[in-house]
Amino acid sequence: MARPITLFTGQWTDLPLEEMCKLAQQMGYDGLELATWGHFNTRKAATDPAYVKGIRDLLSQHNLGCWAISAHLAGQCVGDLWDPRLDRFAPAELAGKPMEIRKWAIEEMKFAARAAHELGVKVVNGFMGSPIWRYWYAFPPTSEEMIEEGFQQIFDLWTPILDEFDRYGVKFALEVHPTEIAFDYYSAEKLLKVFDNRETLGFNFDPSHLVWQGVDPVVFLQAFGNKVYHVHVKDVYVKLDGRSGILGSHLKFGDPRRGWNFVSLGHGDVDFDKINRVLNWVGYQGPLSVEWEDSGMDRIQGATEACEFIRRMNFSPSAFAFDEGIRAD
Repeated sequence: MARPITLFTGQWTDLPLEEMCKLAQQMGYDGLELATWGHFNTRKAATDPAYVKGIRDLLSQHNLGCWAISAHLAGQCVGDLWDPRLDRFAPAELAGKPMEIRKWAIEEMKFAARAAHELGVKVVNGFMGSPIWRYWYAFPPTSEEMIEEGFQQIFDLWTPILDEFDRYGVKFALEVHPTEIAFDYYSAEKLLKVFDNRETLGFNFDPSHLVWQGVDPVVFLQAFGNKVYHVHVKDVYVKLDGRSGILGSHLKFGDPRRGWNFVSLGHGDVDFDKINRVLNWVGYQGPLSVEWEDSGMDRIQGATEACEFIRRMNFSPSAFAFDEGIRAD
């Protein structure tokens, strides 16, 4: 049950797709998780068969597959309250126009469902945004009604999008992540309840975002394993030295003064051995997608090393009970 090892292209969009394919093949990957903001145009894919054929042919030429596409940036624009940072995620002509950005994002996510279908992909990963992330620390005092209203708004915005996913037989995998409506164990649990455990909606499991918050990713997997539709493998190093804290101190990623930083696989605190065992237990057979984010390491060295590392961890469960032969003849 060797799961394919893929590379998420979201951090590599400075490279043309053809160069990305060559590099991924050289580094030993089985495929790519294509980012819709750099290497995969959803609107073209949804309407132009020749474009999709070109993507497929390019992947095939380099012995690469594709099991998921990612639409994180557009998804963020659906549920977030606008601030100037969202202008970077939407077309330039929409800058400073919150309602037009949201309208574009909703349509973009609908196109993503159709585009995935045309490519033969069954999962779209992404973010949903959150109108209540700013309330994570409940001061000024935050009422329960304000939280409920936020989840209801996400339900209202995303239900028509998920209807389109249903139409094309594609699932949406939310990456449980700070700034999202579901960012930890209990908010993920609440999101599923709000959507009445809708089959279309599941999770893109990334343990790094849980570890630095103090949430055990193994516990998360054991609880929500049947809703994990995709897996990002990314590591994080937590270093609370008495000065730093988990809130980051407004220091940029990679700054050694931070209380935690994302690092290449095997250089941090995520226990991928335990995670792999639970993935086996819950029957997950999708890709393990390397999301390279390490400001302190050359990315080609880091991504190459990450592929080798996770392949060693990608073991199947035993088909033989070790104590089966312990009996008298």
